[in-house]
Formats: sequence, C-alpha cells, structure tokens
Amino acid sequence: MSIRRVAMLSVHTCPLATLGGKKTGGMNVYVRDVGRELGRRGIEVDVFTRSENPAVSHVTALGDKARVVHVPAGPESHVGPAEIYPYLPQFVDGVRRFAAESGLHYDVIFSHYWLSGWTAHELRARWGAPVVQMFHTLGRMKNRIAQQVHDREGDIRIFTETDIMSWADRLVAATPAERAQMLWLYRADRRKIDIVPPGVDLERFRPLPPDDAKGHIGVPGHHRMLLFVGRIEPLKGVDTLLRAVAILRDQNPTLLEDLCVCVIGGDPEDEPPDAEMVRLQSLREELNLRDRVTFLGARDQDMLHYYYSAAEMLIMPSDYESFGMVALEAMACGTPVIASEVGGLAFLVQDGETGFHVPNQEPEALADRIRIILSEPGKRAQMGAAAHQLAQEYGWPQIVDRLLDVFERAKRKNAGITAVMIE
Repeated sequence: MSIRRVAMLSVHTCPLATLGGKKTGGMNVYVRDVGRELGRRGIEVDVFTRSENPAVSHVTALGDKARVVHVPAGPESHVGPAEIYPYLPQFVDGVRRFAAESGLHYDVIFSHYWLSGWTAHELRARWGAPVVQMFHTLGRMKNRIAQQVHDREGDIRIFTETDIMSWADRLVAATPAERAQMLWLYRADRRKIDIVPPGVDLERFRPLPPDDAKGHIGVPGHHRMLLFVGRIEPLKGVDTLLRAVAILRDQNPTLLEDLCVCVIGGDPEDEPPDAEMVRLQSLREELNLRDRVTFLGARDQDMLHYYYSAAEMLIMPSDYESFGMVALEAMACGTPVIASEVGGLAFLVQDGETGFHVPNQEPEALADRIRIILSEPGKRAQMGAAAHQLAQEYGWPQIVDRLLDVFERAKRKNAGITAVMIE
C-alpha cells in the first residue's frame, strides 16, 4: 500500500512566508521542507493555507510535484490565529471545491496546528482519508508558562486540541517530552502517538568559514557575535539574553570587546509597534546596551546559514519550545547552542557536548555559559564539531522516511475501518 498524494493543511501560516514574523517560524520551515521532500519522491503534495494577499497566485509551486494552494477564507489579509476560527468552514468549502474541480483524491491528510486539525476533521468525514496530526505547540503548555493574562490561549483552542487527540488516526510528537504532555495534559491514546522529530536541510545548513560568513552579512571580521533567531514574543526569553549580556559587561568588560548581539525576528519598524518589540527595545536602553544589541528584523532563510556560521553561539533562552528547529539549523552549521532546558531543546542540545543547558529566566546562569564559550575557543570549536556531527542524524530524507511509515499505518488502519463498514 503506497502513498501517492498527500494533502497538507497549514491554515494560519503559509510555508512560503518570510521567517521571523509574528506567526512564522519553525512550522513554516517544517511544512515547506516536508512537502518538498515528499515531492522529490514522486508523491503529489498540495499544501492548503489561507489566502492573505489577493495579488498572490492561488496556486504556487513549492517544488517538484508539490504546490501551495491559497484558499480565500475571510479577509485576504493577515489575521491572527484566534480570529481565523470563524472562517474555518469557508476554508473547508474552498479546499473541497478545489479538490472536486481537479478530480483529486488524497491518501492521507497531514494537518499542522489546532486550526488545521479542526479543518482536517471536516475533510476526513467527506473524503474518507485518514488524518495524521502534528500540533507544533500545545495550548495547555503555553498556558502553564504564560506570564500575562493576554498571553494565555483561549478555551476554544484547548477544547479543539483535546477533541483532535480523541479522533485523529495518528498523532506526531516532535520529542518524548511532547508525547508525555499529550498523555498527561490531554489524556491522549498512547497507542497512536509516534515520535518523529523535525529535520534540517543539510545542503543549505553547513559550516562556512566564519570570516567569509561575516563578510557576507556585513559584520567586521574581528567582531564576535551572539545570535538569537526566533519570533519576538515573551516566551522566547529575549529579555533574559539582554540581562545576561549586561551582567557580562559589568563582570567581564574585556570579554565583551568587539562583541555584538544580533536578534533576528519580528519587525523593529512595524506600525503599529509590536508590544514585545517595544518592551525589549526599552529594556535595551535601560541596560545601556544600544551599542551592543541590534534588532535586525526578519531574515530570509537563504541568509540564515551565514548568520549561524558567523556567530560564536546561538542562544535560545525560551520558556517553552516544542522542538526548536533553529537550534538544529545552527548545529548543522557547526555552531554551539546555549538553550533553556525546556521541551525539545532538552533533547536536542547535549549539555556540555554540543552546547549548554541553562534554567530559563536565569540570566546569571546564561551569562556564565556565554562566558565559558567566549573565553575558551578550543571548547567552542569542540562543541561546534560535535553539534555538526549530531545534526547529520536529522536530514530531511531520514525524517520523511519515518513520516511515510506513519502515513502508511494511518492508511492501513483507515482501510480496515472502511472494510468493516462495507461488510
């Protein structure tokens, strides 16, 4: 039994979007690269996402045999995930209409995030195709670490996630930690959870000579760079990084000579200004770090490998990460990673070998680990080499092999249910 055509659902964010925006990040890369790898194997892939720009073609090539289908549902402009929910029935109708007019049948539906899961349930009923669901983040986990009321996820998300876990044919968890969260926060059926980590494009993300990489992005060769890449939101812990740099400056001023901190993500010039960006820029002023810290905004992924290779280290001081794909990208470039010991980062980063773990929201501990890597170049080189070696286990071909096994199990189960219903 083989998989010939896959429908991937990414309702709230397009895999072609520029990374680092408010709702673009690892999930965009995941959907894009899985779609392309499936297409390279001759599998037809349609990625359905909500149209946010009427000027963009509703069908756009993603790669060999893979394409993105932009489905009008609600206003064709950016709408936050919570505001998309009322338009999901329109999205379902648009997907069904596209498939019917093209005469398409899908062997499996691979849905991403809770909004896509809701959509997958409606399509599953009409198409009779099995659903493999991946959440990327879990609402209950985000609520456990939310610092402000407005950071909490609404009841509709929690209810929908719980419902999806009850009916989906297979659930994909990125790490053992996410599997455990599904079990004890949502009482999911352990028998249908598969642990399959995200992958990395090893052709794109590879070590480059640091001076060449610095020259490409305009960083002087004698400068040393600390790097953050991710969305600009409170749970990413950028404030912890700024406070750690201030501690280093006060305790080891000579260590910070010619040091710059680059923050990739968000838009410093956004109108109206993003509240978290404003807060971080104010903190930079308060800590007197204007000359040290630069908010670069979003960067296209074609440029990221230069930043990774130019950096002394990647720093991810997150309060929550389901996996942390940028850590894997940096490791593939031979760059050590200092990360909070949370979620997937606790499994991906090997403490003392490929980088360091630090407690989240503890700038003193982060400052100490940064100091070690900056002051011990031999250790930095050793960690970078180990990081690069570990990343080789996560190439997309290996990861998609595992996903196809999951798809086949879902299809076999669905075929068995259909046969029983026919009898």
